[in-house]
Amino acid sequence: MKRKYQDQDDVSRYLRVDHAGELGARRIYEGQLAVLGSHPVAEEIRHMRDQEQEHLDTFENLLNEYQVRPSLLSPFWNGAGFVLGAVTAAMGPKAAMACTIAVEEVIGTHYDKQAKSLKGEDELAATLERFRDEELEHRDIAKDHDGEQAIGYPVMRRVIQAGCRAAIKLAERV
Repeated sequence: MKRKYQDQDDVSRYLRVDHAGELGARRIYEGQLAVLGSHPVAEEIRHMRDQEQEHLDTFENLLNEYQVRPSLLSPFWNGAGFVLGAVTAAMGPKAAMACTIAVEEVIGTHYDKQAKSLKGEDELAATLERFRDEELEHRDIAKDHDGEQAIGYPVMRRVIQAGCRAAIKLAERV
């Protein structure tokens, strides 16, 4: 049964972009693990990847429940996420963590805005709030693993965050 919200267009857009984002996030961590799989930080990366997989599974179920199509660019998010993760990991574990900080800051803010706009839609808002908190936990893990100490961190952070914001705008529409 298709659920109805006050603004179904907003909910459809939210689910589409969030599904795309979680697909990309999982692939970022898979790319990092392809390079850093035997590094001591790999266990933290696996933890974050596993949470992203849970988020992705949730959004796949919600897309079906609300009869919302996924982003047509899903194959791109799949590849781009892996490349971003692998490239930053190849630059070293601090750079991989810098990538995580940059991505999760944008996503945490993104989920927070969505959850606030859905007040009154308690179940979906609560899911978004929980995911926001887990994304911000990932940011904090990355900070604890010296992501802010990566060479070129300020530039890397700005570039990755600009890419994330552009991806959000694209995935909402396509």
